[in-house]
Amino acid sequence: MTKLRVGFIGYGHLGKFLVEKLRLLPEEFEIVKIWNRSVGEPGVQGLETLTAENLKDIDLVVEVAHPKIIADYGELILEHCDLFAGSPTCFANQELLEKLTKLSLSHGKKLLIPAGALWGANDIQKMADVGSLKGLTVTMIKHPTSFKLGSPLFEINEKAKLEETNETVLYEGSVRGLCPLAPNNVNTMAGGALAASNLGFDEVKAKLISDPKMTDWHVVEVRVEGDDGFEVITRRNNPAKPGAVTGQLTYYSFLSSIKESRYKPIGVQLC
Repeated sequence: MTKLRVGFIGYGHLGKFLVEKLRLLPEEFEIVKIWNRSVGEPGVQGLETLTAENLKDIDLVVEVAHPKIIADYGELILEHCDLFAGSPTCFANQELLEKLTKLSLSHGKKLLIPAGALWGANDIQKMADVGSLKGLTVTMIKHPTSFKLGSPLFEINEKAKLEETNETVLYEGSVRGLCPLAPNNVNTMAGGALAASNLGFDEVKAKLISDPKMTDWHVVEVRVEGDDGFEVITRRNNPAKPGAVTGQLTYYSFLSSIKESRYKPIGVQLC
């Protein structure tokens, strides 16, 4: 098996976890570079060094930082290597999605979207591919301190923090409308919109709930609707402490997606 040379953008909790785990597989992966907004740790470079020259010896760039990274550097990265977009909320921008999709195909590169916390992502994609997917609703429930939100959801959630038991619905509507308001928290929903390609960001429904009782879990509920009353409903309880943006088992989902990515063809691929 050819060793995959990997660069990372983002060296927070998730980035460090993934780098540590991939370094335990030296026959399969080599961590070549790590970029981060803040520097200071050994081997970590600033984003100003994310250049064409520094991408030449890399096969795959894994982004686990912020959706703005994909918007700012996605085109440059895809000119030289495959891109694992860990922050797919950026693709609520349809122009960006179309541009990077075309670039990945023209350069013969992969634009990889991790399933993350989306249970049944491959089944959703299969239904979408044959046109039998008629509806998809993704509900995410987290502790109020686990959200990083923009206005007006920030203000609603500040009030929710004062509740002791009652949950607060922060948002209910299209995934496209939610992504710019909660770019760090709803990557699972963005992944769902990409998997449900026949519905997309406008027709996949999102519901975001702030619940003070969620002291041990992040909950993701997925409702899939098909022909003739077909329906699947799943509920995923992911261990997570208050304040955690990403649930514990989602870390391992990302790791598995990186491993799987080497077997995917070019273009936009769910993994």
